[in-house]
Amino acid sequence: QVQLVESGGGLVQPGGSLRLSCAASASGRILSINAMGWYCQAPGKERELVASVSNVGSTNYADSVKGRFTVSRDNAKNTVYLQMNSLKPEDTAVYYCNADVITPDYRGMDYWGKGTLVTVSP
Repeated sequence: QVQLVESGGGLVQPGGSLRLSCAASASGRILSINAMGWYCQAPGKERELVASVSNVGSTNYADSVKGRFTVSRDNAKNTVYLQMNSLKPEDTAVYYCNADVITPDYRGMDYWGKGTLVTVSP
């Protein structure tokens, strides 16, 4: 089992910045954590990818956040970050951390955090 704990959400004005963090901790044996990333879900919408980073640092971004958000990762701490700049009201959503974990028997398992709310409003 892997637990993902997010932090850093809150209320911010348009144009402001927030930094989300997500720390992964394993209560059992795992082989590795591959990609880690962030998804968001706005009211009435489906959950969608915001940004992800592989265990070797390759990144992927939704078009809507390119140039504004930066995803990064500290492998030693099993922590992924999302620096969110130039925030817009349409960025308002619950942001979920995701981790792709490889078990000792080489199975891929998907884990999710409980989510942190980001509200962008004047």
